Amino acid sequence: MTQAKSACQIRSTCPYCGVGCGVLLKPDDKGALDVRGDAEHPANFGRLCSKGSALGETVSLDGRLLAPQIQGQESDWDRALDLVATTFSDTLAKHGPDSVAFYVSGQLLTEDYYVANKLMKGFIGSANIDTNSRLCMASTVAGHKRAFGTDTVPGTYEDLDEADLIVLTGSNLAWCHPVLYQRILATRKKRPEQKLVVIDPRRTASCDLADLHLPLALGSDVALFNGLLAEIAKRGLVDAAFAQNVSGLEEAIATAEGEDLSVTGLSDDLLAEFYELWCATEKTVTIFSQGVNQSSSGTDKVNAITNCHLATGRIGRAGMGPFSVTGQPNAMGGREVGGLANMLACHLDIENADHRDAVRTFWDAPAMPDQIGLKAVDMFKAVGEGTIKALWILHTNPAVSMPDADRVREAIKGCDFVVVSDITGATDTARLADVLLPATAWGEKDGTVTNSDRLISRQRAALPAPGSCKPDWQQITEVARRMGFGAAFDYQSPAEIFREYAALSGIAGGFGKDFDISGLKDLSDSAYAALRPTRWPVSDGKQGGRFFADGAFFTPDGKGRMLPVTWKPPVSKVERRYPFRLNTGRIRDQWHTMTRTARSPRLSAHYAEPFLELHPEDAAERGIGPTALVEVTTPHGKAILRAMITDRITKGDVFAPMHWTGENAPAARIDALVAPVTDPISGQPESKGSVAQIKPFEAAWYGFAISQSPVKATSDYWAVAKTTAGYRVELAGRETPEDWLKEARMLFDMPEAEAQTMFDPAKGTARIAFHQDGALVAALFISRKPVAVMRDYLSHLPGGEAPQVLSGKSPADQPDPGPVLCSCFNVGVNTILTAIETRGLMTVEAIGEALQAGTNCGSCRPEIKALITRAKGKEAAE
Repeated sequence: MTQAKSACQIRSTCPYCGVGCGVLLKPDDKGALDVRGDAEHPANFGRLCSKGSALGETVSLDGRLLAPQIQGQESDWDRALDLVATTFSDTLAKHGPDSVAFYVSGQLLTEDYYVANKLMKGFIGSANIDTNSRLCMASTVAGHKRAFGTDTVPGTYEDLDEADLIVLTGSNLAWCHPVLYQRILATRKKRPEQKLVVIDPRRTASCDLADLHLPLALGSDVALFNGLLAEIAKRGLVDAAFAQNVSGLEEAIATAEGEDLSVTGLSDDLLAEFYELWCATEKTVTIFSQGVNQSSSGTDKVNAITNCHLATGRIGRAGMGPFSVTGQPNAMGGREVGGLANMLACHLDIENADHRDAVRTFWDAPAMPDQIGLKAVDMFKAVGEGTIKALWILHTNPAVSMPDADRVREAIKGCDFVVVSDITGATDTARLADVLLPATAWGEKDGTVTNSDRLISRQRAALPAPGSCKPDWQQITEVARRMGFGAAFDYQSPAEIFREYAALSGIAGGFGKDFDISGLKDLSDSAYAALRPTRWPVSDGKQGGRFFADGAFFTPDGKGRMLPVTWKPPVSKVERRYPFRLNTGRIRDQWHTMTRTARSPRLSAHYAEPFLELHPEDAAERGIGPTALVEVTTPHGKAILRAMITDRITKGDVFAPMHWTGENAPAARIDALVAPVTDPISGQPESKGSVAQIKPFEAAWYGFAISQSPVKATSDYWAVAKTTAGYRVELAGRETPEDWLKEARMLFDMPEAEAQTMFDPAKGTARIAFHQDGALVAALFISRKPVAVMRDYLSHLPGGEAPQVLSGKSPADQPDPGPVLCSCFNVGVNTILTAIETRGLMTVEAIGEALQAGTNCGSCRPEIKALITRAKGKEAAE
């Protein structure tokens, strides 16, 4: 058995979060792909989350971009690449190197990232290349560099197995990195003494089995960890021996001792309990993610955490250390190759003349910028101002995902020349491009990625590239050749790029940097093809493992740095007009802007439309009911979302997921509401601290629709989701159409189809179904109130005989499964409730044994537990 193939299965890596799970891919002769977890991969040992389990459902060619397009018209590669190269060259000649920019993505493979960085920094001569990782992990990079001298993750996943205390802060690990969460739960099952603390303003799924939940006030992490540092000093727990390797200790402690802990919103008892646990447990791992990073003081938050570990010497040893978990599959790889505007490749520093000269010499490059480029928010501001005149966007959707997204969309629209490389032309950003370049997708790509604990894994192609799609590295290198840089970009394979990159890392190692994989610089093509998961560094000096236990850091004086940091509130101020604090984030079954996950019916079934979590008291004060639509307004934009009234959220806070786009819910583009405020050090946006107003959306009518084919919705609010039978759509509008039958024909584009109707003008209801050849093709349900029908049952009807569809209910012999709760096994809420009520299954384990729900990634277990608790409460009341 080779690493690349086993029993006709191809070993590859999941394209979602930074856990970096290994997958086994088995294609068939019809373009389908069977996806399973790789039991031999050290990141997941065979586990997959709901998204990874559904990967096989996302590889269809529906909506794929299969040929280049110029101004919306199909073209060939030569014309498209010639236009890109000529326009970039002309722009450089007329306006200089800083008039162009690349905006890249953690979806790129390392080899793609490397050649993009090389072209921009070494040959165009600008540092205007930044990545969407700026939106999720830039504060970690900055905090690591301040504390350690380099962007180094000290520990490994094995630390989660060996820790006696795990602290999750700003990380809903159960939903955003489910395989790591399941790893923790498996350890706790073997070692019940391991404790878990969750620090989060919301009560998330990660709190389900936690020993302690700290619902701290949004943005107050620095104060919380300063309080911990002060307690460490008070108890005499500073590791005097390790402190010899640390600078700034006294100043950091003195600053921490002056912190006002009341800003955390936590009681003295909760603070004392947390501090006691942390101080009394040497083997402590503090995991942090976007909740820490996405802040105007994100870098300070990272350093407040690292301060506590440096002071106690709890770093670099088994079962202890600060641990950043990344959001994208190759966020780490992008950081390593210099994909950020403020870095050079291999963790070298763009503002260091020796580093610049070394990289320039290695590349034999004609130019090298001597200062950092524009970070993401400033980059799109420059696009809007016309300073950047040519922009190349690769595998990301900034017209949706950037803060102040409406202005970003207008900036891209107004840019002189925009190139987008992607797998589809159906994104908010791709629709603004002058040139669209069709890229290979996951499943068709070949290269490497690096996960959150520095593990380099191979991503291998299991499917052929469709149409004329090209890998990103080929697109970039062919443009580079056309710009006159052919000799430096004459690559024939990803393996060749990887070897060059590994050789460059040896130069970084020579400068005393952490990132050195020069031991792989002579890999043959066959060795690269068979490369096993390998943790860096890989050099003569060090092989994998942890960093900093020996007290040796990468700062000029070789010491770790503790920073005096103080709490700062979010920049946007809560006031009468905007009394709420808006928190944003991910949900369990969707990914970024849904270009991949929205293709999977079961992933779209858990939450089929965008929503706003708000506290019951806030909802009652504003007359918002549990099924109402809510209008959310900030100083930067508006959105319409479905109310989700829950005590999981703190009063005065609201939460909205960030996935929906102009393609599937144009009124719910949540990043259009987010202020373009950034951390002054990292440049990372404050995506969890905007201020907002909420009020009921005054709808004259509500609708629900099902259809075999895509719909043409134009109402004030609509949200579409894929189903196994086609599509389901939620709708609402401020003005009622005069003729609902006419409206339905336009919605479904069915001017001649046979119609079945039920109208009640007095009640304001209308129900319309269209049939062709005896089969249901579409149906629309209208009411003055949110439509009360069995949505999940109805969603499966298109394509079959459904004469009773307008009843909106399932027949007695066809029970409605309800909304999908377990996406891994497609188990609905009603199915679970029926099992509880009729079979007496009163534990999560019993439900799993009977229905499989909760037995794969486990992300749904908290929701199953909540259903059981509700059933027990109902039983007790009776």
